[in-house]
Amino acid sequence: MHDPTSTWRGLADERVGTVARIELLLVRLPFVAPFAISSAVWTAKEALLLRLDAGGITAWGECVADPDPYYASETTATARHCIKDFLLPLVEPGITIGELDRRFRRVRGHQMAKATVENALIDLIAKQAGRPLHELLGYPRRRVPSGISIGLQETPAELLAAVDEAVAAGYHRVKMKVKRGQDVDWVRAVRERFPDLPLMVDANGDYTLEDADHLVRLDAFGLTMIEQPLSYSDIYQHSLLQHRLATPLCLDESIHDLDDAAAAIALGACGVLNLKQGRVGGLLESLKIVDHAKAHGMPVWSGGMDETGIGRAVNIHLQTVDGFTLPGDTSETRRYFAEDIVEPPVVLDPEGFIEVPHGPGIGVTVVPERVRKLTIDSERLR
Repeated sequence: MHDPTSTWRGLADERVGTVARIELLLVRLPFVAPFAISSAVWTAKEALLLRLDAGGITAWGECVADPDPYYASETTATARHCIKDFLLPLVEPGITIGELDRRFRRVRGHQMAKATVENALIDLIAKQAGRPLHELLGYPRRRVPSGISIGLQETPAELLAAVDEAVAAGYHRVKMKVKRGQDVDWVRAVRERFPDLPLMVDANGDYTLEDADHLVRLDAFGLTMIEQPLSYSDIYQHSLLQHRLATPLCLDESIHDLDDAAAAIALGACGVLNLKQGRVGGLLESLKIVDHAKAHGMPVWSGGMDETGIGRAVNIHLQTVDGFTLPGDTSETRRYFAEDIVEPPVVLDPEGFIEVPHGPGIGVTVVPERVRKLTIDSERLR
């Protein structure tokens, strides 16, 4: 059996080479349709990209932060400041990923910024070695099952139409966003139409513990999980709510690192973890979280942050790791963008799976002309 501990230790021992060119770019990709959650609505993906060049090889990292602080406290502006002024100065030739992680811990928080730098460096290491990212993580290439996240809709009819489309496409699991006043009746409508559909809901922290009696009503619908019903920063109150519910809770926004994940498991605050590598500090921290979750029998799945093809490729490679036991949120590119900045796009096969990208590193090709067309700001640092 594969030893997951050796996976993260192997990644930690990888060494960073000399980087000749460093550039930060801010790109804006219009969504094909607005994406709404309980706290915000977005019409485009504004992504901060880190480009590294060395010896004719170009590597990329994508920051998952939004331009606004409505999902998380980090933004593209704060991440840019942290990357430029605090994180990149800690990178030097010959340093291991593990040592870099220890240096980064001096910077408190800013996990999205840290993940951006780490992702780009690991992409560079993998490309220089001619190895695909999943191989560097220690796992063979395989198809990964895909779920889908459906944002808040204007009417129940629009929600049912979106779920109809997802089921017809073959997605293994459907997640629907909910909020106060748009929850129980809407879930009931979906469940009545699709009695056997693996279905979950995500509140993005819209409720409080005072809503426990109301949230208990969701137990009637056989949901796979209820994601982040309470505050984005809370773990303890989720543990109290979990004791009231038969449905497993899933923590997302509350998990920033291994310490948070360990606390959530120890307190019984959830029955599932949503692991977003771009939010917890990167791939090394993600492997440690998966290792800990497996040791405690905690299911894990990989959530998405509406990334461009750069971040989505990283997430797909990560899902080859043992311990990701539930379908992730990395759905087809065409659901988000009319044109992405990479080729090939993410495509769902007829059985609801996504292929792990071929080729070294993240395995997708960033298209320079598209990046230039969609760039709204850039800064060369070296």
